[in-house]
Amino acid sequence: MKTSRNPWPWGIAIFFVLIFVALMGVVVIAVSHRDSLVSENYYEQELKYQTQIDSAARTKDSGASVVLDAANNLLKVTLPMRQMSQKITGNIELYRPSAPDLDRHYLVAPQADGTQTLDVAKLTPGLWVARVCWQAGSDEYFLEQKITVAER
Repeated sequence: MKTSRNPWPWGIAIFFVLIFVALMGVVVIAVSHRDSLVSENYYEQELKYQTQIDSAARTKDSGASVVLDAANNLLKVTLPMRQMSQKITGNIELYRPSAPDLDRHYLVAPQADGTQTLDVAKLTPGLWVARVCWQAGSDEYFLEQKITVAER
């Protein structure tokens, strides 16, 4: 009489080997994926958040604005005229959420009419966040505006 071999032990073993190989593949992908933080010191920034909220509330009433002129590839930052008589210090950050290594930083240096223009022609197309922080007198101001740089 001929005995037939039972395929179940081989099938179960192959099933577990395939599960193990798939699991190791997921582990390798997860370990090799570079997940960059939005900001390297985001804990420190979180502690300063209430000050930023107060500055943003002051800015809302001031009339400051950030406008992207896509036709000319210019970003126009407008500060209130009543602040032009005071000493103004601060910075402008062009923040790229998807690639922090592309961020740009500029000093606030408005002209006599309260405007400052930045050339955005060299920026990578896509979503950017323009953050303007400045101090006029003893008050701090903060303005954040999302802009989308179109492909050329």
